Amino acid sequence: MDVSPAVWIVTVVVILGMLAFDYVFHVRKAHEPTLREAAVWSSIYVGIALVFGLVVLVLWGGQYAGEYYAGYITEKALSVDNLFVFLIIMASFTVPREDQQKVLLFGITFALIARTALIFVGAGLINEFAWVFYLFGLILLLTAGSLIKGEVSGGEKDEADNVVTRIAKRFMHTTDYYDGDKLFTWRNGKRMMTPMLLVMVAIGGTDILFALDSIPAIFGLTQQTYLVFTAVAFSLLGLRQLYFLIDGLLDRLIYLSWGLAVILGFIGVKLVMHALHENNLPFINDGEHVTVVEVSTGLSLGVIVGVLVVTVLASLYSPKGRALRIIGGVQTVSQQYVELPQEAPAPEREKLAAKGARLREKLSTVSPRYRDELITSEEHFHDLLDRARGKHREFQRTGAAPAPEDVPAAEADAVSKPEHG
Repeated sequence: MDVSPAVWIVTVVVILGMLAFDYVFHVRKAHEPTLREAAVWSSIYVGIALVFGLVVLVLWGGQYAGEYYAGYITEKALSVDNLFVFLIIMASFTVPREDQQKVLLFGITFALIARTALIFVGAGLINEFAWVFYLFGLILLLTAGSLIKGEVSGGEKDEADNVVTRIAKRFMHTTDYYDGDKLFTWRNGKRMMTPMLLVMVAIGGTDILFALDSIPAIFGLTQQTYLVFTAVAFSLLGLRQLYFLIDGLLDRLIYLSWGLAVILGFIGVKLVMHALHENNLPFINDGEHVTVVEVSTGLSLGVIVGVLVVTVLASLYSPKGRALRIIGGVQTVSQQYVELPQEAPAPEREKLAAKGARLREKLSTVSPRYRDELITSEEHFHDLLDRARGKHREFQRTGAAPAPEDVPAAEADAVSKPEHG
């Protein structure tokens, strides 16, 4: 694949321009994007990535276009998995909702820098040492095994407490409050780091770890440095908007780690097979290549797409996925009703109340096994439902919504517990 310096320059300028556009027009003023804003811009970024694949098709042919699309889809799936960790980190540091955009964009920028560096290091190693394919394959197989082990054990890891964060906490004084989106503030005449900087340090540290899995994965699908770079860049751009678009769905993709484990394991095996085909290690087949079947780009693309489709469908429609959907829906609708402003119109209240009633009916069909597993705090869960129903009953009785603290305790007590399951 022959890519001229001019094409490289234009591509880098376009990607940096898209990144700068986000900084100037989207995150300069702290705000929480609306669902419509997130959907529109997510569509634009995905559309640009898909159109670029058509450019590759026209200029370099179907083989390279297929490799680009396979790499882009894989990197996008891994990026969505990264969003889980970003979500955990921001929850751990209680980042204000309106400031999360800036944190996410920093994470994306740092990830792009880290992965670009590893792309050129990896490309250089591959060009000089064919045995690197063995190493990349082993990394992916170990990563796949680690994902499976984590799902089987069910152990939770504090992603916000990585080594970079611990070092920062040890050597830098940090306030226990945010000062808008500032990284530093003054307290008692001393310049101190805010939790915002600590969040960015935590995300930067995890980005480096993500890159160690991400880059070997895409090199297993294409060895063209230009395609690796563009697939990684386009998969990261638009990730900020995607976060706010699927924020409510992230915790419902309960089998995503299993799907990614299968994909990474598949690519790992493909890399090892390719390494055997290109073998020059003297202790393997006397330094001669080993005749093996190499996996085609079309098959790789089919496996990746197929696994992701099965993963999403299983997450949403399996018994556990359905239970999570119902429980999550009840919590979301109840929280939305509790947070309604007092001047909210009656139709909006009635619509939310009707939706909540339908979900509570479905709640009784959820297996006790999944209720115990998915409801982290039964007391908090019931309290939220009671508050929402109490506010709505008060609204029906008086025609005006009370403030949350004005909901009569007796009203909440009047709610029948059997309906909660």
